[in-house]
Amino acid sequence: MTLEPAYFDRMYAASDDPWGFTSRWYERRKYALTLAMLPSERYADAFEPGCSIGVMTEQLAPRCARLLSCDGSRAAVRAAARRTSGQPSVCVEQRVLPRDWPPGNFDLIVFSELLYYFGGDDLQQLLKLSVAALRPGGTLLAVHWRHPVPEYPRSGDNVHQVLASQPGLSRIAEHREPDFIAEVYLHGPALSVAQATGLV
Repeated sequence: MTLEPAYFDRMYAASDDPWGFTSRWYERRKYALTLAMLPSERYADAFEPGCSIGVMTEQLAPRCARLLSCDGSRAAVRAAARRTSGQPSVCVEQRVLPRDWPPGNFDLIVFSELLYYFGGDDLQQLLKLSVAALRPGGTLLAVHWRHPVPEYPRSGDNVHQVLASQPGLSRIAEHREPDFIAEVYLHGPALSVAQATGLV
């Protein structure tokens, strides 16, 4: 079963930063590697579901003309909005996915440590919504913890297996190590950075 919002409410009630996003070298390094994998320098419209307290949001925003970030937890949304208050391109909203998927289309969708919370058919529905919302040539980036967490409906590896089977997406980059996996997909044919920028 998909984890309910109450699970995250309890996490944020116990700690302002329950996963150590602001304090751990592991997280800082992962963010740097993840953002370096993005194939485009700039994106017009980006969507970051599951933004938590906005640490990734803050780093992603300078590369986006418009960035919509959301989380199901009110406490997380308030924290992310405070963190990004000086970045007018960022809009942070409370949304419970997949039911509150936003309208419109995006050039970039970022799933950072999110998809393993979805069980049953919810993951498939979320991924279908993602592909449908991506503009042609748009980027989907996914990064997930690989170690088992008993209360999560899925493992990070399982999430990426399901993601790889989605029609309409072409994987162009992968970073895999014992702790996490990060992958970049394009909506449509695979096109390398060198190809996209006219180097080859």
